[in-house]
This record gives sequence, structure tokens and C-alpha cells, in this order.
Amino acid sequence: MHVKKGDNIIVLAGKDKGVVGKISRALPKEDMVLVEGVNLKKVHQKSKKGKGKGEIIEKNFPIHVSNVKLHGKT
Repeated sequence: MHVKKGDNIIVLAGKDKGVVGKISRALPKEDMVLVEGVNLKKVHQKSKKGKGKGEIIEKNFPIHVSNVKLHGKT
């Protein structure tokens, strides 16, 4: 992989094309990276212990490492 955790990157493809972000986690076995603020999706979460309400949270999902490149100095 050409990037690692903590690198500043720019997204080359997809719905977040052109966005600059920082890698929060690298997954080398799957060739994926998690980037802060990129590829956010809304996920429904069930309530805990059957009490209260469930909620909708925004969660980061990984993107393929081929869709990012290093951006400037780290």
C-alpha cells in the first residue's frame, strides 16, 4: 500500500471526489482505507436492552486504496 494511517490524502474517484482528508485506519489485507469525513453513510442502530429508541447515526465506510493519493506533506 502506498498510504498509511495518519497520511493526508485526496480522493480521486467516487461521490467524494476531490475531498482532502486524513486516514484514520488502513486495512492492508482488503486494500481499503478509512478516511475521516469521506464515504459517510447513515446506519440504523437498534436500541440498547430493549429500552428507549433506536437512532440513525452517520458512519465512515472504507474506500479502496486505488481511489486515493497522497496530498502534500504530513
